[in-house]
Amino acid sequence: MTIAALTTEELAGQRLMVGIEGTTVDAHTAALLQTLKAGGVILFSRNIADPAQLATLCRALQDCARSCGLPPLLIAIDQEGGRVARLKAPFAVFPAPATWSGTAAAQGFGATSARDLQSVGINMDMAPVLDVLPTQGPSIMGDRCFGDDPRQVGRMGRAVVKSLQQGGIMAVGKHFPGIGRTLIDSHLDLPVADFTLSELESVDLVPFAAAIGAGVAGIMLSHILYRQLDHEFPASLSIFIARDLLRRAMGFDGLVLTDDLDMGAVKGRYDLETIAGQILAAEVDIALVCHSRPAMETLHAIFCRRLDGDAGQRQQAIAAVQRILSFKRRFLGHGA
Repeated sequence: MTIAALTTEELAGQRLMVGIEGTTVDAHTAALLQTLKAGGVILFSRNIADPAQLATLCRALQDCARSCGLPPLLIAIDQEGGRVARLKAPFAVFPAPATWSGTAAAQGFGATSARDLQSVGINMDMAPVLDVLPTQGPSIMGDRCFGDDPRQVGRMGRAVVKSLQQGGIMAVGKHFPGIGRTLIDSHLDLPVADFTLSELESVDLVPFAAAIGAGVAGIMLSHILYRQLDHEFPASLSIFIARDLLRRAMGFDGLVLTDDLDMGAVKGRYDLETIAGQILAAEVDIALVCHSRPAMETLHAIFCRRLDGDAGQRQQAIAAVQRILSFKRRFLGHGA
């Protein structure tokens, strides 16, 4: 499908990745996808009963997109290993990333996870975690991280990226520019980090640079306020962090995603009009809204209005959707 064939509503919808309820594509879910023209769906434990059901769900989601005349969906999941793993037995179960012994273990995780995800129709994994732990003291991330050595985290993350993507699964490194040294859970509130850019470059950005070098398909932005870089907006909404640092300074030309906009760090703190404007201005490709249907619908409507009313934002949206469609063609085949 070409950009020229997409309506304003479809251009806006390709920028959305949404959560759904239940384990089937019922009338409610079908209507949601048809209304939003969504480009992606993210699945959670609530959507999974067993492998056969999950494969049926993914096929039905793609059938729904096809019936609406849309490109194939990105279907994503959080499968990190350890405590953040939506797929349970009989799928392969891995211990926490902090316990992996080296890059061979990371490669094994990526290759096995790619086979499991491919077998049920999932095409994107929100992994690896590229956050770096502090050398001393606690972290909100704990055993989800590969450790406190930025270069080792980079080597492990690179191995996961390469093995997932060699297996046909888009990898998404997270949480840019790094949340390993924070303590507040962004699901609940907005953490504040006081690091300078040079401090981030010497520690937190090292694994992301390694993942970019490995061709990582996506990078997820954190809901953290790095007040020495942007005193007003968290990374997920920051023009400086998403566009100037990640895109321009670090040369990342893959997919840039927000973390879930239903999280407490942003929900209620920033209105959806502001959120939409920042996402568009920061050249963020995909906005995640994992729970609230009203928020999904409102964000889509704002995107549509802005794309119709601002030629510059429409051109930016076209560039973003071109990136999205290029990854869909690469990983999902000829129907994209």
